[in-house]
Amino acid sequence: MAAQSATAATQTQADPAPDLAALKTRQQAAWSSGNYAIVGATLQIVGEELCEALDLKAGSNVLDVAAGNGMASLAAARRWCDVTSTDYVPALLERGQARAAAEGWSIEFREADAENLPFDDNRFDNVLSTFGVMFTPNQDRAAAELMRVCKPGGKIGLANWTPDGFIGQLFKTLGKHLPPPAGTRSPALWGTPARLHDMFDAGARSIRTESRLFKFRYRSPSHFLDVFKTYYGPVLKAFAALEPAKQEELHNDLHALIVRMNRSGDGTMVVPSEYLEVVITKQ
Repeated sequence: MAAQSATAATQTQADPAPDLAALKTRQQAAWSSGNYAIVGATLQIVGEELCEALDLKAGSNVLDVAAGNGMASLAAARRWCDVTSTDYVPALLERGQARAAAEGWSIEFREADAENLPFDDNRFDNVLSTFGVMFTPNQDRAAAELMRVCKPGGKIGLANWTPDGFIGQLFKTLGKHLPPPAGTRSPALWGTPARLHDMFDAGARSIRTESRLFKFRYRSPSHFLDVFKTYYGPVLKAFAALEPAKQEELHNDLHALIVRMNRSGDGTMVVPSEYLEVVITKQ
């Protein structure tokens, strides 16, 4: 047993550390492909509910990190907050800017990396991220940045998919066909209280989490897959990386997942997807 343990330890030590910079480059390319705004706009209710959970006050200085096309940014602006919306995909910021202009809201849009935010310490009353910062390769770095730019006594609000929810299972299915780089952490860990306490306890006065459900409503399972294969970068890129026969296997596995979790009762798709709503109060 001792010899086996020593061998295992040697193998672990020999495993190379993941190249997080290269992973970030690939992720940025994935999110830049397709058009996430088509999917992001359907999630608007999550941004509204997160702003209510934070009890945002008019005039608050709010930062939305990895904002996509501005789901939470718009929700905060509708509560008369002073909002800065950031993402590392310029095309998504342009989509958010168009939405804000259409509704007449004044929001500052700025290109920024969630792991290296271009803002002073203690700048914002509230910092938000809905299904965004959870995808950063360097999770601890991103969490530290959220905490750094939030004022003492301010709040960080997050909406993160859970490992066992529909989107968590979707990413597990993708991982079966295209395994992630060795040594990387699953984004769905942001949807677990244990990981959140690990990342935020040192600087938090309190961490409150609540399990919530978002219901994906599409015309049919096939319609959902068509939309995600066309517009949702990670799924689009996964199919593009596979040979036709493997694409069919992935399609069948995803279709089976949807059918298993579908609650519509008819030919349409209504799939509840669990996410964790998080409110962190900084010390």
